[in-house]
Amino acid sequence: MKKITVLFLSIFLTTITFSQNSEKAKSLLDEVSAKMGAYKNMSIGFSQTLSNEEAGIKEGDEPPIRGEIKLEGEKYILDYLGNQFIYDGKKLYVINHDEKEISITDGDLGGDDGFIYPSKLLTFYKEGYNYKMGKLENTKGRQIQYVTLNPIDSNSDIVKVELGIDAKSKHIYKLIQTGSNGSKTTFTINKFKKNEDLSNSFFKFNKAKFLSQNYTID
Repeated sequence: MKKITVLFLSIFLTTITFSQNSEKAKSLLDEVSAKMGAYKNMSIGFSQTLSNEEAGIKEGDEPPIRGEIKLEGEKYILDYLGNQFIYDGKKLYVINHDEKEISITDGDLGGDDGFIYPSKLLTFYKEGYNYKMGKLENTKGRQIQYVTLNPIDSNSDIVKVELGIDAKSKHIYKLIQTGSNGSKTTFTINKFKKNEDLSNSFFKFNKAKFLSQNYTID
């Protein structure tokens, strides 16, 4: 009887600890989402690295891919891998500058492949994830608190997301996404500006401009 009681208490205390950890993680994510979401707009410069131990690809084997994004609510302009993505809140314009081709789709990218898209950066965790507090790491004098998120869907292309948060500013510093194929993609924010003076037409697609430059629009 005594052993059963001890086992029960152990399970009970473990459950309480896990629940408290989860609530603490959610509280931090909510705080970050509220703070960054309150900005009129954000300008973010980032670098991306890829590793896959099973395939023999180590982080640092290739130079980082750099990109830049400006966000205002769900609207964004993303410059990445030589392409420009403009989402005006209704349509997504993908501009391939090398081929001078532009494709247009209704709505943002669906995220069916599990990728976390820019317009969902501050809200993706609210649906479909369990979360817990991760490690606290000192990075160049900054205290970075990680939160580990695991998809509820066992068939998800994402196995784990680790979100690194600056403990002082409550800004996102790093996002590490581990895929079901063993690949690990790391996004690190290198530059950050907020509340810039952007024109009302900043996120609008200028069709006439691109037609005058002989771009093909699908």
